[in-house]
Parts: sequence; structure tokens; C-alpha cells
Amino acid sequence: MEDVKVGLLLRALRRRKGLRQLDLAMAAGVSQPTISRVERGHIDRLSMATLRRVIAAVEARLELDVRWRGGASDRLIDEDHSALVSEAARVLRTSGWTVLTEITFSIYGERGSIDLLGLRPASRSAVIYEAKTEITSWEETQRRFDIKVRLLHGIVLERVGWRPRNVGRVLLLRESMTNRRRMAGVGQRATDAFPARANQIRAWLRRPAGDLAGLWFLSVMPYRSATQTGGGRHRVRRPHLSPGQGGQPARMRSGLKGNPLS
Repeated sequence: MEDVKVGLLLRALRRRKGLRQLDLAMAAGVSQPTISRVERGHIDRLSMATLRRVIAAVEARLELDVRWRGGASDRLIDEDHSALVSEAARVLRTSGWTVLTEITFSIYGERGSIDLLGLRPASRSAVIYEAKTEITSWEETQRRFDIKVRLLHGIVLERVGWRPRNVGRVLLLRESMTNRRRMAGVGQRATDAFPARANQIRAWLRRPAGDLAGLWFLSVMPYRSATQTGGGRHRVRRPHLSPGQGGQPARMRSGLKGNPLS
């Protein structure tokens, strides 16, 4: 996110809507000088909530973009997602399913890709997975998944020449306290949309009958490329410092445990 560019875009959108800075300030619930600072690119002292309100007032959306090592950040995210999909695909194969991954589609203006699709021709069964390493927006996740499920029969017919009789849809989440906490916050809506859990999903995969909708928290090992020789996902613990560096003496440190919040 470039501060100056944000300011220029805000000014252009405000003028396009025929608003004065004061009008925009009133709509966003901020002061006119705040709008002026944003338009001049001085946004470093504003809270994210305030900046989002200002941008929303001109019917736009603020999106953050973290850059690291020329695009390597995208690969980090992709690696975690790949590990999650690979583990789910392994479970499918051991249960006798044919597995297809990263299926793109464009049907009646709806475009997207399916993370994982399992097929069982003998019983005319299909299972579709939406894989998420982290849940950021329940509404958006469910909306996009619903589109894929609605188009699933046509996608399977085009790919393999038959329509599914039994359909499973699985929202696949990486096992983490953060994801469990966020889904707990969604509450009954998540239970209504995806009532089945891991054991029920596994049982259905072994013998699919009827339709199934489930939420599965799946534990996976972190992705490791051939160039990685060790490590992986681990807790970050407080470094052990010598007494001269402000740490505890060795005889006192020996009984200390790692920070439980790390």
C-alpha cells in the first residue's frame, strides 16, 4: 500500500462523486483535516479502522498488500495451502477416490477454481473441497463455495460425462487455534451450513450415500522444499541470554519453561 497513491485515489473518487472534503468527512465520521491529511498521503498516524471508514465512504475498499522478497510472500502462502490440499488428497486416495486438483471453470460468467475434487464413478459420487489455511471472512468464503457447489454437477458432467448422485462438500481448514476461534465466533451459522465433522466426513468418504456438508480441521506438516534441510513450523521462544545480557543465571534458568503464549 503506497500512502501517496491512496491519497490520490481518495481525492479522485471524492471528486468523481461531487463531494467536498467536508462532505466526505461527515459521511465517514471524521474531521475535514483528517480527509485533507489522507489525500496528501499522510496516513501513517491514522488507525486502520479510521482509514477503512474514509475509503468506504467513497464506495471503495482498502486492501493491504504485504511485500517480501519480490513475491516470495505469495509462495509462502501457497506452500501452506499446497500442504493442506495434498494431505486431503492423500486421504481421498486411500479411501478409493479419483482426485483432481486446481480445476478452473468459467460458466455463465462465473469464474473460479476448485481446490480439490474427488470422484467415485461406481457410485456416482463427487466431493468438493474448499481449502483455507486461515479464515478471514466467513461470509465471503461461504459465498464463493456456494457458487462452486451450485456449478458442480455441470463441471463433473463436462469433465467425466456423468452427473453426481451423491455430493459431498467439505470446508477444509488447517488445524490451528486461530481458525477454531474464528469459527467459534461464527457460531450456529457454521453448524447449519456444515453440520458434519471429521469422523462423519471420513465415514462418508468410505461409503458415500446421499449428500454431505462438513467442516474439517485437518492437521498438516508444513511444506518443505527439496532445498530445506531442517526446521519447519515451530514455536518462537524467548532466547536464552547470559547474565551480562540481562538474562537469568544458568541455575535459575534451568527450571524455566518456554513462554506459553509464544
